[in-house]
Amino acid sequence: MRAPDRPSAFTSDSARDKYYAVYDRVLGELWPVPVDAIDVETRAGIVRIHRAGPAEGDPVVLLAGAGGNALAWYRYIEPLARTRPVLAVDPLGEPGRSVQRRPLATGAEVGGWVTDVLAAVGAERAHVAGFSAGGWAAVEQQLGGGGRVAALTLVDPGGFAPLPRRFIRWALAGAVASMLPRTLRHRMAGVVDNGVLREDGLVELMRAGWSFRRRVPIPPAYTDEQIREVSVPVQVLLGARSALLDAQALAARLADIAPSWRVEIVPGTGHSLPVEAPDLVAERILTFPGQAWPGTATPKQSTDNR
Repeated sequence: MRAPDRPSAFTSDSARDKYYAVYDRVLGELWPVPVDAIDVETRAGIVRIHRAGPAEGDPVVLLAGAGGNALAWYRYIEPLARTRPVLAVDPLGEPGRSVQRRPLATGAEVGGWVTDVLAAVGAERAHVAGFSAGGWAAVEQQLGGGGRVAALTLVDPGGFAPLPRRFIRWALAGAVASMLPRTLRHRMAGVVDNGVLREDGLVELMRAGWSFRRRVPIPPAYTDEQIREVSVPVQVLLGARSALLDAQALAARLADIAPSWRVEIVPGTGHSLPVEAPDLVAERILTFPGQAWPGTATPKQSTDNR
């Protein structure tokens, strides 16, 4: 597929303004703690960050997946911000209040703007948590030698296998179901295996973002050698029914080539793992890598179905 040659953007100024109105209202409704919004310059555009928690300390940096932004992490802000600075990012190339100025044609360019964000906020030992495409961006930042990161949490991440057709079908089914009335949409969440459909505010934001033209590269599958290049502690949380990844196959692969990585398959969840088990994911972020996890030769199977 041809690399993007234009920045992602809204189709018109009026479409952008309508989206921002929904964004600001949903932020006000969902955000559980006081937050500071800051904009930082990067090599590819201006990135909006929502900051919460203590003024000092190593931050947790949250990177949303495709079509998402900082608001997707709203359930995480309060528990994480009790003890750590939290930076929830509107990724470049996705609908939100970040403004992309230059095309993002490669993974290295995606990782580059993440490095610029970390530098702008003065992070030296950040814990970067990325979901789906956000997980891919986090790994790309490491492969680019950006430093400034002490640990990674990858939640059903992209970049570890070719994009399967079942994922495209899953995404299309979710988009169609998002148009249904609330009660029926909630009911369909289980049918199409997409817990986001029960998140009314996020669905409203998603609908408003249909006027956004997303132009970012599709992650190719990492080679074994690239995975071995990641030198910081890594934990990988996988949805047992993920439409993006074969959880068991990926866990087995990582056990072989990256045995120091902690891998956990979460039962009862799919690719929407962050909204289907937010308490579990938040707890894993807060406790990693502060305790000695066993090797990943046998991946951990969570029994927490929150």
